[in-house]
Amino acid sequence: MQHIILGLVIIAAGAITTIKSEAMLATFGRINFFERYLGTEGGSRLGYKLLGIVIFFIGTLVLTNLIGGFLGWLLGPLMRVSTPR
Repeated sequence: MQHIILGLVIIAAGAITTIKSEAMLATFGRINFFERYLGTEGGSRLGYKLLGIVIFFIGTLVLTNLIGGFLGWLLGPLMRVSTPR
């Protein structure tokens, strides 16, 4: 039950970040990394939107309780390399 509530909170945070990217830009300002790699004008807005989509995706994984399997898949190659033989 806890993962459902936490997932919904994370999904809401991701949705708000994506929808209100202009307010995020006004509050936190431009980010040089986003401006350099995501376009000449509006790179920070796009960066805030992409960040919101990633947060939304993580919230969906937490909500459905699939975060453990996803992290195992994502970090599996690193774990195989780092385990002693």
